[in-house]
Amino acid sequence: MPAAIRRPSVSVQVAQVTVGGASPIRVQSMTNTDTADIDATVAQVKSLTLAGSELVRVTVNEKNAAAAVPRIRERLDALGIDVPLVGDFHFNGHKLLKEEPACAQALAKLRINPGNVGRGAKRDTQFAEMIEIACRYQKPVRIGVNWGSLDQDLLTRMMDDNSARTTPLDAMDIVREATVVSALNSASLAESLGLRHDQIILSAKVSGVQDLVSIYQNLAGRCDYPLHLGLTEAGMGSKGIVASSAAMAILLQQGIGDTIRVSLTPDPGGDRTREVIVAQELLQTIGLRAFTPMVVACPGCGRTTSTTFQELAQQIQNHIRERMPAWRARHQGVEDMTVAVMGCVVNGPGESKHANIGISLPGTGERPIAPVYEDGIKTVTLKGEHIAEEFQALMEAYIERRYARQETAP
Repeated sequence: MPAAIRRPSVSVQVAQVTVGGASPIRVQSMTNTDTADIDATVAQVKSLTLAGSELVRVTVNEKNAAAAVPRIRERLDALGIDVPLVGDFHFNGHKLLKEEPACAQALAKLRINPGNVGRGAKRDTQFAEMIEIACRYQKPVRIGVNWGSLDQDLLTRMMDDNSARTTPLDAMDIVREATVVSALNSASLAESLGLRHDQIILSAKVSGVQDLVSIYQNLAGRCDYPLHLGLTEAGMGSKGIVASSAAMAILLQQGIGDTIRVSLTPDPGGDRTREVIVAQELLQTIGLRAFTPMVVACPGCGRTTSTTFQELAQQIQNHIRERMPAWRARHQGVEDMTVAVMGCVVNGPGESKHANIGISLPGTGERPIAPVYEDGIKTVTLKGEHIAEEFQALMEAYIERRYARQETAP
């Protein structure tokens, strides 16, 4: 891993979750329900939290949504779900927070987009009103710049200054710089209004991979605020996953980023928790955090014309996701475990030996047996029609032995 180009960020306390400093990189997500629909929003926040989201953002766009936030918080608390809620404000946030002070109290953090706070002379006044409310209730603020809603007055001034240069820079370079300047200027203004340095998180989201990398490298070199990473409007399916991973992996590898969101467009009726799982897998794959045992499985080839190993890999992956909440409570370190489900003799035994527990299923034309390896040692050979169920039972027994939580002496 290359040396980090960034000095450590300050720590920001968001309710019970610490962002920045020496804390792990946090995974967050956002609901897509109408926040005024309390039942739907509570259900989705619960689902996102159980999937592993450590902060959940909700839209606060009108009075009914603002009025619903305290009730959502109460319902979540009654369910034992203490995930911090972040309020996402645009255009009218200053009014909503003044009209619904209980909303400000119930939220753990405010998200303000400086490009959407107001126009002209109203911008600084309305931004100041929101910061004053954050100070009153001691709430941290994420100043989130998006170049789709970049401060046009700032951008126009910087473009005009660039045009006056003897050798003007490329227009896109000015847009990138304006994105960084908007975030830093807004943070400076917030501090001048009384918000503490350790109550500010910055983000500067764009939708282009190289643009995101350039902007965050620039931003990281000019401040020590915690940075929230995310490729905005990443897109659907594999495109959104690949684009988000490509951009954020570069930055995370350089020590840039304290909290992330994978902004996937869900399939119609799709599961919102997918963005949480992808964010976790990104962090775990590059070795920055561990959330759940990882399943190693081969892609298949002409040696594996049967779908047995694919079905077993999927079954084991689903089983791990379902069991992880219980395992986490009972088994210390189980999230670091690797499970290999391999499809033939070529790499199967070797990969299985490298995993904590692995199985090498027979490929096309091979003997119908499946050796199982635990910590590099072959322990049993499975045969017959119930290999999947038997391997699953072996995995459960292995976890009970290997990851028993150590009891501390009284």
